[in-house]
Amino acid sequence: MSGQVVLITGAAKGIGAETARRLAARGARVALIDRDPEVERTAASIGASAAAWLGDVTDSPSLDDAVTGVVERFGGIDIVMANAGIANYGTIRSGRVEEFARTIDVNLTGVYRTIAAALDQLIERRGYVLIVASVASYTPLPGGAAYAASKAGVDSLAATLRLELDRDGVTVGSAHPCWIDTDLVRSAEAAMPSFATLRGKLPWPAKAVTSVAECADAIAEGIETRALRVYVPKSARLISAVRSLIMSPRVQGPTRRHLPPDLDRLDREVEAARRRVVT
Repeated sequence: MSGQVVLITGAAKGIGAETARRLAARGARVALIDRDPEVERTAASIGASAAAWLGDVTDSPSLDDAVTGVVERFGGIDIVMANAGIANYGTIRSGRVEEFARTIDVNLTGVYRTIAAALDQLIERRGYVLIVASVASYTPLPGGAAYAASKAGVDSLAATLRLELDRDGVTVGSAHPCWIDTDLVRSAEAAMPSFATLRGKLPWPAKAVTSVAECADAIAEGIETRALRVYVPKSARLISAVRSLIMSPRVQGPTRRHLPPDLDRLDREVEAARRRVVT
């Protein structure tokens, strides 16, 4: 990694920030992009090999400006980690169309915007892209349809771009974490206890929880080796292998019978959380 420039979105905290620290320790120069001003403190904590830019993956001009700044500061871009993501919860009964659209815009279209903004640099330097997808790319997530749909979308996007960019010498990989102990997961479970209940009912390894540090270690290793797939934990590979079985009526039948009470509770908690925000 010595001297290579890695651009990371969603880098203010969590997986993005921790991966940046590990890559910098391996000799990389890391360009951190986030809409959260905390990204500047994160970069400062890493040291001289890191720099931060405010940018929003839903806004192409801000990404273009950030990429221009990265090239001016570091001389180019070798690797892109498209990591920025959000989640919203609730079934289609309680959900709002604009919330679904926002999640898709950040998690899927935002990845496309990020890669498009850095594409010339990636082609010039025969670079590498790691798209952060999820185990939810392979499995239904009742109560989290927007998140699951967006992550299935980025998995398909990665597979397609891998073929399109092969002629340009650009390698495209995807990372598939299971549940990571981030603020995103902790805040969801605190606000919606039924979400934690639903997660706890998932079969192993789909309900496994991994620390941010362990996840960042695995992703940093995947970036250094330009891996096509990164699974966190490694047992999550099994979910990919049996995805057709997971989608089968035989497996989904019992799930459908036991889900309704939990989903009703989740919808009530989502509505209560909305009322707290309004008041």
